[in-house]
Amino acid sequence: MVEKDQPRVAGGPQGASRTVEERSGDPTGRGEGRRRAQHTRLTIRDVARLSGVSIGTVSKALNNSGKLRLETRERVSAVAKQLGFRPNDLAQSLHRGQTFTVGVISTDSFGRFTMPIMEGLEECLSESRISVFMCNATDDPEREARHVESLIGKRVDGIVVTARRADRRARLEVHSPGLPVLYVFSQTDDPQALCLLPDDRGGAILAAEHLVRLGRRHIAHVTGPERFEAVRLRHLGYRRALRKAGLEATRAFYLPGVWSEAWGREAVAQLFGERRPVPDAIFCGNDQIARGVADALRERGVRVPEAVAIVGFDNWEIVAQATRPPLTTIDMNLKELGREAGRRMLDLIAGKHLHGVRRLPCSLILRDSCGFPLSP
Repeated sequence: MVEKDQPRVAGGPQGASRTVEERSGDPTGRGEGRRRAQHTRLTIRDVARLSGVSIGTVSKALNNSGKLRLETRERVSAVAKQLGFRPNDLAQSLHRGQTFTVGVISTDSFGRFTMPIMEGLEECLSESRISVFMCNATDDPEREARHVESLIGKRVDGIVVTARRADRRARLEVHSPGLPVLYVFSQTDDPQALCLLPDDRGGAILAAEHLVRLGRRHIAHVTGPERFEAVRLRHLGYRRALRKAGLEATRAFYLPGVWSEAWGREAVAQLFGERRPVPDAIFCGNDQIARGVADALRERGVRVPEAVAIVGFDNWEIVAQATRPPLTTIDMNLKELGREAGRRMLDLIAGKHLHGVRRLPCSLILRDSCGFPLSP
């Protein structure tokens, strides 16, 4: 039995591309031309030509401006989408006088404070279709200056300055008159600058007053280095709350040191050495210190919170939740601080003149370390 010859592709493998075109219903080879065209840069002229309208009409349709019939706008938009064309952002920004971008310069390489601020900032600005560029200056003035020049070159509508700590810094040098600059979790001596900060003093008052309400009368304060403004403000808040309650803030119960768990352990050794009386509550300047305090007390057989209540500061959840028992602490509401920075940046971009230092309230987060268990 003789089999009929099977259809063959002329030219063997070299004919494969023609076979694909034939199978796709394009025996003329025009599809290849279209594929080549896709690699060329599309312009607004291409959209105008295929839409059968002028370049000006395409511009109005894609920018949602001017007076056009709805049918025309939809036709132009459909053609632009089909071609994969999008307007040039820089050209549009020059036309509008706004790029809908904001730069952020930070020195917080760990991101513990900057990231929640960024999250709130982006949430707020995204509602106005504004994107955020983040630059890490790492406390390097030259690197910071390069970032500033880069952001100005991108024609950002404003710059937000933030840091790993809320202490004063030199004014950001911006050689672009009228460009809004806002400081959040950072501040400068420039009287014309707007600085947004957490209320460290108010947060300390919340913590100490809460311990007083629990019936604690010998409240110690273990904190970080006094060169930081936050340490000084938290100490002032602690003293005010005790004074208001008729309690003495003794020097022996105030221990400034470093921001570490090791310092928390060392402070417990000092407080529970030969001193009398020993504290029945300890307000810590941050959550790392508080965790060290809790560990040291447990190792000494001192029950928390029955014998000693503990309150931290920062609400750094990875530390606060892992502390035994889980840590009652003060939340600086950094995400809300970021949202407020976004709202005020929008005001500055709109031309409002804002300046001064504004402190936003903190919150008390109740967990088990002060006698308020979250679960029965």
